[in-house]
Amino acid sequence: MQQTENKIEKKLSDFGGSIQEDNSKAFAAAMSFFAQNNGGTLIIEKGIWKTGPISLCSNINIIFEEGAIISFIPTPELYRPVKTRWEGVVCYGMHPCFFAANVENISISGKGIIDGNGEIWWNLLAEKKKQGKPVTDLEKELASLNPGYETQPGGGGGRNTQFLRPSLMQFFECKNVKVKDITLRNSPFWTFHPVFTDGLTVENIFVTNPHDAPNTDGIDIDSCTNVTIDSCSISVGDDGIAIKSGSGPDGIQINKPSKNIKITNCRVGNGHGGVVIGSETAAGIENVDVENCFFDGTDRGIRIKTRRGRGGKVTNLKFKDLLMVNNLCPFAVNMYYACGTNRCEPEFFSLDALPVKDDTPSVSNVEISGVKATGCKASAGFIAAIPEQPLTNLKITNCEFETNETATETPDLSDMFAGLPEVNTKSFRIINADNPIFENVKISGPKEAFIFN
Repeated sequence: MQQTENKIEKKLSDFGGSIQEDNSKAFAAAMSFFAQNNGGTLIIEKGIWKTGPISLCSNINIIFEEGAIISFIPTPELYRPVKTRWEGVVCYGMHPCFFAANVENISISGKGIIDGNGEIWWNLLAEKKKQGKPVTDLEKELASLNPGYETQPGGGGGRNTQFLRPSLMQFFECKNVKVKDITLRNSPFWTFHPVFTDGLTVENIFVTNPHDAPNTDGIDIDSCTNVTIDSCSISVGDDGIAIKSGSGPDGIQINKPSKNIKITNCRVGNGHGGVVIGSETAAGIENVDVENCFFDGTDRGIRIKTRRGRGGKVTNLKFKDLLMVNNLCPFAVNMYYACGTNRCEPEFFSLDALPVKDDTPSVSNVEISGVKATGCKASAGFIAAIPEQPLTNLKITNCEFETNETATETPDLSDMFAGLPEVNTKSFRIINADNPIFENVKISGPKEAFIFN
């Protein structure tokens, strides 16, 4: 990573920052100062620093002292509209809490905490789901900035109300970013969300949200390239580490894939998936290596999810030396993903082969080796590709999948799908896979190792 040669070092208190006060003006003054001086180092001192949203400049090095906490004030009106990507669509949303747009050479490190005070946001979301449309002035402003939002795809976060909650940390169209050692917690929405960013290193960060906090993914790599994620620990209310590339027509038109991504030595606890591909796959996802990770009680270990209408070519994925315990399902490929749409939509969930279109997704070239999964509560594995684009070149070698036959969870909980017939055994289920290869694969627990239907 390129580092700035500027040796200027300042503390937040040098810009009028004061513990337990609203430090929005102090952060703005700091960023203005460093922008005028081609960067430098900002020290966040020990203590709780309350603030509204923060925008970073280029060539900034932010270091947290141990015990330093940035605490974001949970007042929606403070988070004015900015251009972002929200659930796969480029649009205007609420200003991310910790935000960098069109800048480069950023380093954030230290044993500090960034806290989004998400509970207020989560409670507001529950109320917003009852209203069904934009109501507040901010929601109406976002609606006016996002014409046609009513028909845009989503993943269940509530686009119809335009209550487009902020990510806790987002890098938008940035270059050369490094984040190390910090803790991110209580995010209003997705927690760590780089978009259209090239050259990203994430090392030894901790991401924690309550298991029932809505849409609080841990890390979402979104149309990014040349990414390394190492030794991170995640426990959240949605997917742990997800890789995305836009959704539907908007993502196809922008056409920025996620590629060249390496994930190593990470642990995911609570979450809907450990390492997840999708469901926003429109521009494609390729060249992903995942190695030496531990998924402890995560609903799914490896999770690939998409559906008709999402688009994109997902290819060249390698998963190696993974340990999983007490998952619902250790490995899921779901091209009948149901969230964020009408489950009765016949085109999305048809079992018949439909014409291949620009928004028809595909999955190919998937290698899995050295995986040991025990206590799988719903099934030993789940593959459901669509008939017009069957899963091709799947190879699973030297793996062990053991189901928990006393668990009350049913095979239909293997992933969030719609339109598929029910089964009553916890076997490794395969639908529309073209000549998958299984070598030295042990499946213990169910009466039948595999079900093909």
